[in-house]
Amino acid sequence: MLSFHQLQAITGGAVVQQGQDSPVVHLLTDSRKLSQPAGTLFFAIRGRHNDGHVYLEQLYMLGVRQFVVEELAGVEQLYPEAGILQVRSSLEALQAVAAWHRAQFRIPVLGITGSNGKTTVKEWLAQLLSPEELVVKSPRSYNSQIGVPLSVWQLDANHTFGLFEAGISQPGEMQKLQQIIQPTLGLFTNIGSAHDEGFTDHRQKVAEKMQLFGKVGLLFYCLDHELIHEAVQTQGIPAFTWSRYQQADVEIRHSTVSGHKTIVSYTFRGEQHSLAIPFTDEASVENALHCLAVLLQRGTDLTAIQDRLDRLQPVAMRLEMKEAINGCYLIDDTYNNDLAGLSIALNLLASQPKRGRRTLILSDLLESGMPEEKLYSEVAALTKAHQLERLIGIGPTIQAHGARFSGDTAFYASTTAFLEQFSSEQFRNELVLVKGARVFGFEKIVQAFQQKVHGTVLEVNLDALVHNLNYYRSKQASGTKLMVMVKAFAYGSGSFEVANLLQFHRVDYLAVAYVDEGVSLREHGITLPIMVMNPSPDSLAKLHQYSLEPEIYSLELLRDFLATAQPDIRYKIHLKLDTGMHRLGFTEEDFDELFSLLEQHPQVRVVSTFSHLAGADEALHDDFSRMQLHNFTALAAEVEARLGYTLLKHILNSAGIVRFPEHQLDMVRLGIGLYGVESTGSEQEALQPVSTLKTTISQIKHIRQGETVGYSRKGIADTDKTIATIAIGYADGYDRRFSNGAGQVIIAGQRAPVIGNVCMDMCMVDVTGIPAAVGDEVTVFGPQLTLVELAQRIGTISYELLTNVSSRVKRIFFSE
Repeated sequence: MLSFHQLQAITGGAVVQQGQDSPVVHLLTDSRKLSQPAGTLFFAIRGRHNDGHVYLEQLYMLGVRQFVVEELAGVEQLYPEAGILQVRSSLEALQAVAAWHRAQFRIPVLGITGSNGKTTVKEWLAQLLSPEELVVKSPRSYNSQIGVPLSVWQLDANHTFGLFEAGISQPGEMQKLQQIIQPTLGLFTNIGSAHDEGFTDHRQKVAEKMQLFGKVGLLFYCLDHELIHEAVQTQGIPAFTWSRYQQADVEIRHSTVSGHKTIVSYTFRGEQHSLAIPFTDEASVENALHCLAVLLQRGTDLTAIQDRLDRLQPVAMRLEMKEAINGCYLIDDTYNNDLAGLSIALNLLASQPKRGRRTLILSDLLESGMPEEKLYSEVAALTKAHQLERLIGIGPTIQAHGARFSGDTAFYASTTAFLEQFSSEQFRNELVLVKGARVFGFEKIVQAFQQKVHGTVLEVNLDALVHNLNYYRSKQASGTKLMVMVKAFAYGSGSFEVANLLQFHRVDYLAVAYVDEGVSLREHGITLPIMVMNPSPDSLAKLHQYSLEPEIYSLELLRDFLATAQPDIRYKIHLKLDTGMHRLGFTEEDFDELFSLLEQHPQVRVVSTFSHLAGADEALHDDFSRMQLHNFTALAAEVEARLGYTLLKHILNSAGIVRFPEHQLDMVRLGIGLYGVESTGSEQEALQPVSTLKTTISQIKHIRQGETVGYSRKGIADTDKTIATIAIGYADGYDRRFSNGAGQVIIAGQRAPVIGNVCMDMCMVDVTGIPAAVGDEVTVFGPQLTLVELAQRIGTISYELLTNVSSRVKRIFFSE
């Protein structure tokens, strides 16, 4: 086991303060994910918009006593009991520690890279190899410069086989990951367009990824990827190959789809065999063939291969948070239940604001490779560290170790036994994490918790939202603050859930339209400063009660506000200036009375002054935008001069951040860009769609030429047609202007136009020639059919479509 005194030799750093020489048990890079302070080593990593050194005091107060830092700034005096190691780069130190740890083990380790399929292949191989091996693997998609070290740190003496994936986004990264993983075997899945922006071309990207395999004894890959094959041949790496078209170790002769399976005929060592793969999509078949190659090379019995493949399931790539019964929220992490995955899910649970108790429903953890006593002792420690109020254990093994868990606990031998005693009244206004091994069928528990709603859902991709947040943060100047708009139900995406994520990622301010929106956020545990953009006179009393900060835009509103202000209470307000949009805001003519009123009420402090650009998204308005920027700079300077103190000044919206970066001032305001719409249109490809609206097919009909469809008989069949009625209408926010072919939806990967008028709760689409059945999924908008395109189809803007999605449409929030 690693001790603190060994770190100096491993990292090349300098021990500034020894502290108690304790074993290093846990590596921590994110202060929000602290679970067990004893034995934790924190790496203060410096990022563009976040600096781990800021959280040293917080972690010390929580009991952490081992730190790796880049700068001292008096830490010896501030943290007298701590062990402190100073290094040039905390990230490089983390990687060096993980590389040292990896070198202590002499087991086979398979390193996996490629543009797509890395995580799926890793997860499937872990299942397929588990009968013979005790496998350690990357949790989820931990394949980055930080994720790989944390993955490799899991290695211990019980494991007999390692599976680690490695992902890169620019040159120079893979060499570092190779030194950490030190793979003895390799698997290159494929090469595609993912992260193309970081490389000159695919050949360079292949060359960079190939650095993972420089010292492997054998590399698995498909010969049909020419650039990969060329690189392997050039480097002379020993290989085991498969191909559909060329001579290879495994030659795929033929494949046909039969029901929900793909039947593959292949030749191996001169003999022909067949295999049924339980998937039909091309990506899953390729991933399964990579796994087949590994199993064949290892000499796995052919009957066993088929038996194991039959039990494969799609990889649960995401954590889903769903509204559930009695005001509960459900975090659905079924089918993923190793110890590392449990820790990740508990971190997500802990990151949610406190609203009622936190409950974990957990099955037996299977195939961990750890002795039961140690495994469930660690599980108990994790649940205690994350301050769970209730644990429900399902399975004979966790039941047998129930005494290790403290607090409110209940144990059941099976899922059936739990459901037989399930009552919705047992769960109210709480967060419930459901985490179980596949064989326990926890999807039945999820169904018991879910609200009874119709099949139309808005899926909100929290990872895409974070990607977009980081994109705009990359454009922020150092020291510039960030305000994020969560008004209008967070542009339809869900105010509380989005606000909570933004709080977790430490934005500086939130903005809502109305006081009630701010009150709701406070009641859901949001503590960030919140600006209310349109406070009504009858809601001003709630502002102080809920620590909300009003935008004041007129003398009338200011007088109303000051009439409610108590002399012994401090208030914060924001002054809106009209620089040319002529919607809301003070003009210079208002200044004398404005500052006279404020002078009479010294308990009222102006936090910021701001304005709004009317045409920042279009170049044709650039002269007007520059005039607004000039006017605001002058007016804001006068405001500060007359108040006698400095303020936050902000004028840039999402479009302005992109087009006028030199005018960021003290803060910028991020709105529609966060939700995946780049309003200038110039950098849309840099953003990821956040929301996907889905519904289902309710019925399918066959109509003859000349027959009509829907109200007012507007849909006329020009030929015999097959039509599908789908469960969405204008009451759900699907605009009536999409009637009669203006709108399209995606079914089975193909576009189906709307036929007839959109109804209140449903509409009809033409599925002629599309393989469709009742219950099939329908995508109304998403990555394949974007909000931008749909808005153009009916002459509106993306904002309208997104904010119009009705509150009766259930939101599902997910994270990879």
